[in-house]
Amino acid sequence: MAKSQLKITLGSYSIKGIKERNEDFLGALIPEGAQLTHKGIAIAIADGMSGSDAGHEASHCCVVSFLSDYYSTPDSWSVKKAGQQILSATNSWLYSQGQQKYQSSKGMVSTLSILVLKSTTAHMFHIGDSRIYRLRRGNLEQMSRDHRVWVSEDKSYLNRAMGIEPRLEVDYKGFPLEKGDVFFMSTDGVHDFIAEKTLKTFLQSADSFDTVAKKIVQHASDNNSDDNLSCQIFRVDEIPLAKDDELLRQYANLPFPPLLNVGMVLDGYRIEEELHASKRTQIYRAFDTKTNTQVILKTPSVLYEDDTQYIEHFLHEEWAGRRLEHKHVLKVLASDRVKSCIYYTTEFIEGQTLREWMDTHPKPYIREIRVIVKQIVSGVRAFHRMEMLHQDLKPENIMINKEGVVKIIDFGSVKIAGITDMTPLEQSDENILGTLNYTAPEYHLGERGSIKSDLYSLAVISYEMINGALPFGGDMPEKPNRINLAKLKYVPSFQKNSMVPVWIDGALKKGCSISPQGRYEALSEFLYDLSTPNSIFLKDTADIPLIERNPLKFWKGVSAFLLLGNLFLLYLLAT
Repeated sequence: MAKSQLKITLGSYSIKGIKERNEDFLGALIPEGAQLTHKGIAIAIADGMSGSDAGHEASHCCVVSFLSDYYSTPDSWSVKKAGQQILSATNSWLYSQGQQKYQSSKGMVSTLSILVLKSTTAHMFHIGDSRIYRLRRGNLEQMSRDHRVWVSEDKSYLNRAMGIEPRLEVDYKGFPLEKGDVFFMSTDGVHDFIAEKTLKTFLQSADSFDTVAKKIVQHASDNNSDDNLSCQIFRVDEIPLAKDDELLRQYANLPFPPLLNVGMVLDGYRIEEELHASKRTQIYRAFDTKTNTQVILKTPSVLYEDDTQYIEHFLHEEWAGRRLEHKHVLKVLASDRVKSCIYYTTEFIEGQTLREWMDTHPKPYIREIRVIVKQIVSGVRAFHRMEMLHQDLKPENIMINKEGVVKIIDFGSVKIAGITDMTPLEQSDENILGTLNYTAPEYHLGERGSIKSDLYSLAVISYEMINGALPFGGDMPEKPNRINLAKLKYVPSFQKNSMVPVWIDGALKKGCSISPQGRYEALSEFLYDLSTPNSIFLKDTADIPLIERNPLKFWKGVSAFLLLGNLFLLYLLAT
């Protein structure tokens, strides 16, 4: 007897109605194979808030981001955990964009209602006043609750929505599925203009769901709906046997991988070489026998096999990487194969680390450095656009392939806005985040990081490429507290490399400022000042003594003066 799988029949319809633009958005994703078993089916509907500056963009982002990011989360995460973390990150991004682009809390705001069907359970995530109904054995029930406050008979406002507040409060509910359940999802332009009795009649008709959805929308329109009109309908046709749920629970507790040796094959990946091993992770070059390609396989250390925080951190690392698609960021590979243990794979980059490049280019041209820095900035921006901070930029975490393309390769310290448990594995005085010499000082002081924190790390890297040294004369103090940090003095580039123009050193000094307030506001400003003389830095150098500004020129001048003085004395003695 064939094993039953989750199956649904789906229909939908959406029109702009009397509005100039349709700010509703809906979507669904029905995967196949392992993802259907381990992630399930996701259906979502969103309604950009009336009065929002970018309601359409907000609703589109809510639906598309969830349908994309949900299937990138680790299979071992629960639906609730995955959904809440994705929505928290999306909400933070919407709020940030609304503030930056529109200077308003109503910049990018949308309602959002989601159903994830996994195994024999429906998982509902809901915020706003779009709705979810369930028709079961002739009974129609509203499963969601409206987050709308009425101040009078004809005046109301949304008190909860995506993007309206920096902190998200979303309704979650899980309930068992039954074969034959019919679910109806709609925006207020539909359900506010149709009686539940009439809706129930439509849902029980024998027409196709696309036809039913169109009829429901038309009925609401005929009842003078004054908004966009959108709805989705689906019926649960098959659900898995209950024993499949036991398999899912086992999968959620995958073991750590065994010790991998060259020649071993793990889930179709043949191990070819161990590239790196530390107390936290092992990294291997492997050959994917299914795709005939070279890949990198990263595994957790068995030292942390019973450490749930470590395991969660490792899974976060994979998820953060999957959310990024950019030329200058390492690509974390998705796979539909069932994993036998905890690991993840990335693209294989044939090339060298930036540290290796620096070792072989002790005196590079400034133009070469600019090309590299520009690519790093492009990659870091990809993190920042997704409301992520990298937090561990250093030469060892940057690769340059054989074509000269730069890629950021590590996600071990990435922090995603809106997710409180995206913290590093180890938190100690010696190494709070990232690597001591490249970590922004504010992290050592227990302060929150920002875009300026990644900029600091980039400025230190740039200084080191240009001058072959670190900007404060050596390694950072072992315990970088406020007292030790206050003692640090920036070493001007001309003391290390007399060929560095003062305006480039000015850019480096500002980027390496111990205080975040002293740094650039944006990566683009730092990049611009590395390429274009800033008159402010040229003026600042006028007050610097020549012995500091150009020691070689100073001592040459002193020597010339002494020589002339000696010649003059000889002349006097001779006359």
